[in-house]
Amino acid sequence: MKIYTKVILLFVLVGMLTSCFEDRDDNGIFASEINDFVWKGMNAVYLYKDNIPDLANDRFSSDQEYSDYLNSFPNPESIFESLIYNRTTVDKYSWIVDDYIALEQLFDGVSKSNGMEFGLRFVPGSSTDVYGYVRYVLPNTSAESQGIQRGDVFYGIDGTPLTESNFSTLLANDTYSIDLATYDNNGTPQTDDDSIIPGSESISLTKAPYTKNPLFHSEIIDVNGENVGYLMYNGFTADFDSQLNAAFGDFLGNNVQHLVLDLRYNPGGSVNSSILLSSMITGQFTGEVYSTEQWNSELQEAFFNQNPESLINRFTNNDDGSPLNSLNLNTVYILTTGSSASASELVINCLNPYIDVIQIGTTTTGKYQASVTLYDSPNFGRDNANPNHTYAMQPLVLKSLNSVGFTDYDNGLVPDITLEEDISNLGVIGDQNEPLLQAALDDISGVGRIHMVPIQPEILVGDSNDFVPFANYMYIEKSFPDNLRNDLQN
Repeated sequence: MKIYTKVILLFVLVGMLTSCFEDRDDNGIFASEINDFVWKGMNAVYLYKDNIPDLANDRFSSDQEYSDYLNSFPNPESIFESLIYNRTTVDKYSWIVDDYIALEQLFDGVSKSNGMEFGLRFVPGSSTDVYGYVRYVLPNTSAESQGIQRGDVFYGIDGTPLTESNFSTLLANDTYSIDLATYDNNGTPQTDDDSIIPGSESISLTKAPYTKNPLFHSEIIDVNGENVGYLMYNGFTADFDSQLNAAFGDFLGNNVQHLVLDLRYNPGGSVNSSILLSSMITGQFTGEVYSTEQWNSELQEAFFNQNPESLINRFTNNDDGSPLNSLNLNTVYILTTGSSASASELVINCLNPYIDVIQIGTTTTGKYQASVTLYDSPNFGRDNANPNHTYAMQPLVLKSLNSVGFTDYDNGLVPDITLEEDISNLGVIGDQNEPLLQAALDDISGVGRIHMVPIQPEILVGDSNDFVPFANYMYIEKSFPDNLRNDLQN
């Protein structure tokens, strides 16, 4: 039976997992309760446990040694960080919070948005000053009513110029004014001579609760007598899976022979939605391996002994019994940027062994791991959480591999056709002359394949997804064997 307990990140732990070390509280050792929770949780589920000597099951020879170890850390954050494997290069996504009640309130509601979806880059010639550019505008929002458009540029918020150190604070406010600017490319393709010219106009924007439909734009384009489907899909949101299937039904009904899937601003989301999308693109691989899961060595063995199939995700032909509209394609064009993450990358990686995936744009984020919420309770679930504090952890617990075992793309997935978005010519989403879409259409029509490497690659400092809690995390609905906890203790 499917479990639909919905958590924004990855897995709900149902009656599973305790530390392999005995309970210190029973022995009267006066160690920090929270530090004890941190160590036990990381010891049980952390993906990179085998790489952290302090998480070894035999790390401590006595309860006193364990207690001294816990008390050597001044706070839970410090012990947590000490147990992270290569924070800057491998595990960039595990985290700990001191107020899971506030966290759960975020999980329960829709996100706030003013409708302006933006990217942030360094001002040409600067390593500290930042400017923003509008990628697209959500319908029925403050940004739409104020006339904000794709391609608009802003240099400041409420009169304060944006910098790498202040943009997170300035753009987090519910109400603010953007100070508009003009992007001047100086008439050359190089970016080092470009400039941001401040303007005199400011526009006030207000955030409000908003449910974001990830199916932003769909189009059917005639190319030399053949129909090309175009879909900008901006989030793997399970609540919209039926609408995604309906969009593919429209493609199918119009005899679409080619597909351009625009994931350039898609931060990820539901693993199951990625399976459904990939199955709609194809359809000829039902039952074949889509992806496999790799946990730490102890959990991997426990899952395998219980049910090896639980570690495998497969292509499907239905969504809870509803037939999928599948195109049976052997080639797909996927548009990407540095904001394409997690489930977006999963689609690319997992389709690659089966069909020709032509990636156009710039290199993706590099997010192939998934995480889980741990509470300080006997089984790390929400029930019976320790009433003495409200800390919770979100450690990485598994990584996804495609059917031939490829994973660990820390530096992202590199495009076949490299083409960076030009701020001075972003184009109109879905228009045949929009540069990234045009590159795909040119390749389909046989005009020729371009390969442009920027003279000075632009660094994405951040984007609007950074202000939506946990936007770039993968999550999945998964049931755990009832006796998994016992297996881990043996």
